[in-house]
Amino acid sequence: MYKVTVDQKEIPMESEKLQDLDIIPIGDNQFHILQNGKTYQAKLLTADYNSKSLSLEINGNKYDLTIADQYDLLVKKMGLSTGGAQKIKNVKAPMPGLILDILVEPGQAISKGDQLLILEAMKMENVLKAEGDGVVKSVEVKKSAAVDKGQVLIEME
Repeated sequence: MYKVTVDQKEIPMESEKLQDLDIIPIGDNQFHILQNGKTYQAKLLTADYNSKSLSLEINGNKYDLTIADQYDLLVKKMGLSTGGAQKIKNVKAPMPGLILDILVEPGQAISKGDQLLILEAMKMENVLKAEGDGVVKSVEVKKSAAVDKGQVLIEME
């Protein structure tokens, strides 16, 4: 069972119905769809696979879709939804060490996974990465500075 939301209107859909769609790629992001004897020309405008959302143009009309599978529905029913990307909090030193390099500057927008700085600890270089999205408010340390565990390294907005 899937729940497809088209322009904020929820449509429950069974897996068998999706399998009955005859979809043929005809070009870059363009498809020919045959369903119940009717033909449709579809073009994929945008896709965000993390949030399972798409923008499609079908026979000249634009539609915004989100797709939730049985697992997404179960997570929502159990109240475990996270609400998407989280904003990053201040970045603190996970261990004592020495700042080898600072890879961001104040005012810079960062995304989850971006490299922030390099911390040497126990003769190993550790790249600290962003745990969420945010904007760097200030860098609280300088290159070659010794830091303690838990010390704020980068302040976020």
